[in-house]
Formats: sequence, C-alpha cells, structure tokens
Amino acid sequence: MATSAAARRTVADRLRDDILQGVFPPGERLIELQLSERYDVGRAAIRSALVELDAQGLVRRETNRGATVRRISVAEAVEITEARAALESLVARRAAERATEADREELEGLIDQMTAAVAADDKRGYSSLNRQLHAALPRIARHRVADDLIDNLRNRAVHHQFQLSVMPGRAAESLAQHGAIVTAVVAGDGRAAETAMRAHLESVIDALRQWEHLDDRP
Repeated sequence: MATSAAARRTVADRLRDDILQGVFPPGERLIELQLSERYDVGRAAIRSALVELDAQGLVRRETNRGATVRRISVAEAVEITEARAALESLVARRAAERATEADREELEGLIDQMTAAVAADDKRGYSSLNRQLHAALPRIARHRVADDLIDNLRNRAVHHQFQLSVMPGRAAESLAQHGAIVTAVVAGDGRAAETAMRAHLESVIDALRQWEHLDDRP
C-alpha cells in the first residue's frame, strides 16, 4: 500500500470529497482501519489525512477518542456565512475586474450546468456545481488569501450547505442568485458582482436563521 506524500495527499482529497458529499455525516467516527481499507492505503497515510482535515475544520481529533466528522450548530453556520459574505463579496468584485475570456466562458458554462441540474431536480449535482462556482471565483479573482480563508469556512459549514441545497425550491432560488453574480462578473461590473454576492449569502443566512428557529421549537 502506498504511503508516499503524493498518496497521502490523494487520500486527504478523497476523504474530503466523501465528507463534502455526505458519505460520512457530521458526528460519525472515522476509524483508521476502515478508512485504510476503503482508500487502499496504510494507516500512516490515513492519520496524515486526518491531521490535514482537522486543520481545515472538517474533522475533530481528540486524544484517546480518535477522529469524527466535525459537527457545528446552525448558529455557528450563520456566523461562518456572515464571514464568507465579507470575503466573497470582495472576491466577486475582483473577479469581475480580472476575469479573462476563458474565465467568463467557464462561469457561464457552470451556470448552464446548474440550470440543467435544477431542471432535472438533481439536487446532489447542483450542490457540487454550487461548490465549483464558489471555488472558481477566488481563483479568477487571483486573491490567494481570500481563497484559502473561504475554502476553510465553506468546509466547516458544508453539511448545512448541503442540507439547504436539498430544501424544496432552494436550488431554483439559488440558481437565480448565482446567475446574477455571473452576469455581473461577465459584464466586468465589479460593484454589481459584489452586491449580487452579498445578496446571495444574505439569503443563505436568512434560510439558516429560519432553520435555527425551527430547531429551537419545543
């Protein structure tokens, strides 16, 4: 079984993807032996991957208790999204100012795929495309610090993001908001892109707060 640095990186990526896709839900124990068998790597590679994902906020490691998929409250998810709103609004503005023609085509292609996913009621596919779009904007903006911070924040609240994406009607609402962001970026209108991104994430915050209210009912 491979235990090179490249293999360790690969298993971290695969485990991250499985967590983001809900294969391992919040609170689930991550058992090294089972993960070793799943990814066909040594336990040293699994431990290295767990350390990496712990640093990213996806996994919680505790002495003598092992690792679990990190669970966060709705209130914390709201705070995370508030922080994202500040960063991603900046990124949207910069992306509008710096996007190349290839970047614009990429974003329009993602919107086309998201539109098709909504039409097909493919909620899981839409959720994946949503992540791709939000990951593309910091790269297009060429803002490495914001990219790292946003990635960490999104990972920490990924379970709530996925749950929101499968709520009835949410994907169609989200699609319209993402379309407004991309339209502004493609037009090179930084102010409109910033405004559209903030409106989108404020909508996410509103949905999370409604969810929190429902969770608090006796």
